[in-house]
Amino acid sequence: MLGKSMKNKEQQCKGAGSYAKLLGAQLDLLNFFGHALVFGMGLLIGVTLTFFVNKLSLINFQIQQLSLLSNTLQPTLLSSTAISSNISLFISNNQTKNNGARNVSSLPKKINQTKPSSSMIRVTRIGLREFLRPPMMMHDMTDEELLWRASMVPMINNVPFKHTPKVAFMFLTKGAVLLAPLWERFFKGNEGLYSIYVHSHPSFNGTVPETSVFHGRNIPSQEVRWGENSMIEAERRLLANALVDFSNQRFVLVSESCIPLFNFSTIYWYLMNSNETFVEAYDLPGEVGRGRYKPKMMPLIRVSQWRKGSQWFQIDRDLALQIVSDHQYFPVFNKYCKPNCYSDEHYLPTMVSIEYWKRNSNRTLTWVDWSKGGPHPSRYYRTDVTVQFLNKLRYGTSCVYNGRTTNMCHLFARKFTPHALDRLLRFAPKIMQFN
Repeated sequence: MLGKSMKNKEQQCKGAGSYAKLLGAQLDLLNFFGHALVFGMGLLIGVTLTFFVNKLSLINFQIQQLSLLSNTLQPTLLSSTAISSNISLFISNNQTKNNGARNVSSLPKKINQTKPSSSMIRVTRIGLREFLRPPMMMHDMTDEELLWRASMVPMINNVPFKHTPKVAFMFLTKGAVLLAPLWERFFKGNEGLYSIYVHSHPSFNGTVPETSVFHGRNIPSQEVRWGENSMIEAERRLLANALVDFSNQRFVLVSESCIPLFNFSTIYWYLMNSNETFVEAYDLPGEVGRGRYKPKMMPLIRVSQWRKGSQWFQIDRDLALQIVSDHQYFPVFNKYCKPNCYSDEHYLPTMVSIEYWKRNSNRTLTWVDWSKGGPHPSRYYRTDVTVQFLNKLRYGTSCVYNGRTTNMCHLFARKFTPHALDRLLRFAPKIMQFN
């Protein structure tokens, strides 16, 4: 019995040991899977973080590249729009500074700390040629801006570039240049020696052939009324547009009814070699002379200084600059010389006679006939145009040119109607010697 009991105890111990081993094996397996699970989760988190960091670095790199590219290309994209934007930004920044220090402190001190290497910067040179190039005819400058720009004067007289002096022909018209075919023949073959500017009524929308010298030559204009100060404003507007071109050295004001009496080379030589300007100015007693003077113009303008003359002038660049920058006489005329004063016949003659009389001839180069009286000069039609008549206009008077007496006193004439155009075209090659 005792031996049997001992045998049973040994069997029970063996069973307990087997069960303990089995339980230990299960615990080891669970421990293994636990470590494996933790390792897997750690690996997954590590891979995810690595991918996110790489993607973030790629985005940051692209942003830096775009910023660098923008800074690199900015100098090559300079234009009038970019310059205007920079000026606007400059003004905006100044206004922000004036608002108080708290606004300034909120602005970022530096946008980009990275300086591109010299090999990555491309700069487009804005040379003298681009600076001298005049703006498009239909620009967006106001009269104030235009006059300011036109009044710029270089302080160095020696011109550092090659240029050919040009004559600026300024047409003050109501609409189209009525005698354009005659002027076309006049200008033909003389490209580079002249500039054309047309001031017509702002509502005029007539078409000009692309082959015409008048194509695209209209400037921004305003309404002009006969005998009023708007006429002077139009003349100053024409001069200002022409002055922006530094090559223009002589300035001729003509109307839609004016014609040239000589060929281009003769007129060009006459103007360029003259020592004087041609603004008609004379003292005229009576109602249509001193009678138009306004006492309120004192003390700047006295009645003894009041002058009358033709508005159709031929002047040099120096006088043109004085006219567009005049801030003394024109405001007085604009305030006191009302419609019955006819400022277009008195403003330039009076101002030039007071300030610039030493170099003025006191005559105009534009022939006109006032012998019939009335507010307007004589008009000429087809039957009026003859060889004798044209020669009379060309050589029928006597005057002084550069200190010498000559019978070549008028280069232009008015008022010719479109009805006279066919005869003018017929006589132009022979009489006026148009090429």
